[in-house]
Amino acid sequence: MPLEYDESELCQITRLKKELEAALGRNGSLEKENQELKQEVARLKAQISSLKAHDNERKSMLWKKLHNSIDNSNADASDFLKVPELGLEAENVYPRPSFQELAVRKERQSKVPKPPPRSNSFISPSPKEVSENKVKAPSVPAPPPPPLPSKLLACSRSVRRVPEVVELYRSLTRKDTNMENKTNAAATPVLAFTRNMIGEIENRSTYVSAVSTIKSDVEKQKEFINFLISEVQSAAFKDISDVEVFVKWLDQELSSLVDERAVLKHFPQWPERKADALREAAFSYRDLKNLEAEVSSFEVNPRESFNSELRRMQALQDRLEQSVNNTERIRENTSKRYRDFQIPWEWMLDTGLIGQLKFSSLRLAREYMKRTAKELQSNESSQGNTLLLLGVRFAYRVHQFAGGFDAETVRAFEDLKKISSSMANHKQ
Repeated sequence: MPLEYDESELCQITRLKKELEAALGRNGSLEKENQELKQEVARLKAQISSLKAHDNERKSMLWKKLHNSIDNSNADASDFLKVPELGLEAENVYPRPSFQELAVRKERQSKVPKPPPRSNSFISPSPKEVSENKVKAPSVPAPPPPPLPSKLLACSRSVRRVPEVVELYRSLTRKDTNMENKTNAAATPVLAFTRNMIGEIENRSTYVSAVSTIKSDVEKQKEFINFLISEVQSAAFKDISDVEVFVKWLDQELSSLVDERAVLKHFPQWPERKADALREAAFSYRDLKNLEAEVSSFEVNPRESFNSELRRMQALQDRLEQSVNNTERIRENTSKRYRDFQIPWEWMLDTGLIGQLKFSSLRLAREYMKRTAKELQSNESSQGNTLLLLGVRFAYRVHQFAGGFDAETVRAFEDLKKISSSMANHKQ
């Protein structure tokens, strides 16, 4: 007998449907907003990491400068004491300067500008062109992306999808549903030092209060700072490695100021956004390049225990995936900003450094599978299935991350697959 609804029940059903549709709509908008917030958080984390690296370098240079200034001031004071005594009148006419005065005399001398390093890929217009650009400000078209390196082309051609990796992984995970927790779910530590770091950047250092004043630097170093402004405004690069060299030179020159932020605040024409973008690109590229070198040079330590080795490789893969994912999340907006400032951005693509990082993860997969196969062959306990699942899971993880395996990694996987087959036959 068909169910019959009265009018009140139909109204209630209609109302519930409308509420469900509204809730689904709100849920969709919240998910979109959540995704945008995640991208913004990733961008801010990358910027904070770049600022932290820059701040550490600035601190080391300031401390070195402070110690050198103290040593030089002490030497000047000792030379002053060696002057023959000329009586009380001479002492009144030529009073002995204090420590602060000696340091101020040394530091307040106008710095002679040192030209930036040049290379074949560095593009810097002439002074006439710079003056014309200030008046006309034409839009410079972005240079075309460079051709792929031969090494990277060979790597991309040698990597291919291996369906057997996915099949073996799924067959093992179906058998053991209790081990479905992802091994790469390592939580990202919260950057608790952000507030302190910003406070240190904003506040004056003890060196500033002991040696000089901001006003003196603004007056004495005006010509020098105008020279740096011209160099930063006209800087254009084709190679990201040249950006590293330029940023190192720029930071070295700015270290002569008692307080970079406080002094440059008096120069409204200082291209702060471009200088920050140059530093961000240089430090991000350097960090990724160091990580790629660390992964590519990874070696298994025979004296290290099996579990410790696996944890070390998993931790390295975690760092690799996190760095690549962070770069890919902010790549679209960041590359547009770099193009506007004539900063190379192609290294952020899969055909650049990001592709090299993904390809380098295959080394971790090979070492992981070889170490797991060796342990399975020498291990006769009941933990064989667990060890096999660990090896296959890590191989599947790298396979999805790198987009496939090369020939050498396929051979390591085939060896592990043979051990899996022999274990299955032995059970039967």
